Amino acid sequence: MMAAPLHAQGALTGVDSLDDRIDDIQEDVNDELTQADRRDRYDNQYAQGWSGSVAAGFSTTSGNTDTADLDIAGRLRYGSGPWNHTFGFAAEFSETNGTRDEEEYYGTYDVNRYISKDVYLFGLASARYDKFDTNKVDAFLGFGPGVRVINTPQASWRLQAGPGVRYVEDQLGNDTTEVAGIVSSRYFYSLTDTMSFSMDTDVLFSDNDTFVTNDAGLNVKVSNKLSARFSYRTEWDSDPLPGLEDTDNSFGVSLVYGF
Repeated sequence: MMAAPLHAQGALTGVDSLDDRIDDIQEDVNDELTQADRRDRYDNQYAQGWSGSVAAGFSTTSGNTDTADLDIAGRLRYGSGPWNHTFGFAAEFSETNGTRDEEEYYGTYDVNRYISKDVYLFGLASARYDKFDTNKVDAFLGFGPGVRVINTPQASWRLQAGPGVRYVEDQLGNDTTEVAGIVSSRYFYSLTDTMSFSMDTDVLFSDNDTFVTNDAGLNVKVSNKLSARFSYRTEWDSDPLPGLEDTDNSFGVSLVYGF
């Protein structure tokens, strides 16, 4: 499967932010583009039992500059009554002229417990390792309320926010544990039976820095098991590495297999 390389300059923390990164590789796979899964979008429950998707993207160039990029990601979902569980993982690697310049790993767990059709409580945990970023290890644990602002078969919009604890370790081994918070927005609109638009926004803040991500994507059903996603992602870091811009933009193309 071919995908455009994905790069970021700042730290990503919180399940929703990390899930966005996973989504660049495999978000809104086939089972979210079918009629049944659009019902899951505005219903307050996942399908009962297990479902999920996996994806891989690879690209290479040669000539004046030799590059190679590999992305691997997956997500598992489990629905049990009013409880929704999501497990996610991703890994990204990049080399330029034979030198490794990107190596990142992610792991997330998100649990929602619906109180009513449109109101829920969430808990989340995440961990990220980046060999080349200022923050080598970035982990977050938080909880809070969430609400569905729009809840129809064609469109959905939900907001959630809450406090948490953030652990950061830099490249020199210095570590910090501090109070943090996250605010997230999730918007979905079904254009046709085989095409949908989504926009996910996250704001993570703590004394260490503030990190904002916005991921807009067009999702297209290719076959019963295969989907394509075209995404445009913007990331803003209040405290970038010396010599780097505070804003990073990337365009991604992914093919995803759902089950």
